Amino acid sequence: MTAAAKPYHHGDLRAALVAEGLLLIEEQDADDLSLRELARRVGVSATAVYRHFPDKAALMAALAGEALTRLAAAQRAASERAGGGSAGFSATGAAYVRFARDNPGLFRLVFAHPVTPGHAEKSNDEAMTMLKAGAAALTPPGTDARVFALRSWALAHGLAMLMLDGQVQVDDATIDRVIDVTMSG
Repeated sequence: MTAAAKPYHHGDLRAALVAEGLLLIEEQDADDLSLRELARRVGVSATAVYRHFPDKAALMAALAGEALTRLAAAQRAASERAGGGSAGFSATGAAYVRFARDNPGLFRLVFAHPVTPGHAEKSNDEAMTMLKAGAAALTPPGTDARVFALRSWALAHGLAMLMLDGQVQVDDATIDRVIDVTMSG
């Protein structure tokens, strides 16, 4: 067969499987993802998938890890555009909600199939690191930084889930106003 018939030969099969898996997650529920279907879409035998992922759980962890990497990149870019500080911290929360809105399958995957410590890569911890660092710098006096971080995450996650579950419809301006940590009411 030619390289065109088997595109993974001129690239990285693991990366191709992850990329196609991420596309499948946006088309169907993560639990419905089939290793056989993934292999078919990438153009390899089902056994080829097992050379890179010993089981579906390992594949799901890799997909969740990539989703976390993408989320962290979106949050980092949003914080940098806002100039850091409290505006940057709020921007990371708004980016979290927008990521959920724009990538509902990936967002749900992260929480349905959390990355286990054995599968986690350093870059996948970036979103949590940004949350903790921002909270530590912005925690109001007399407030526990861990509580402030959890409150901030719960606010962003709650809004994201309300949107994904069809309970609220909000535009970008409303997302920004809800997530803004500098607003007192």
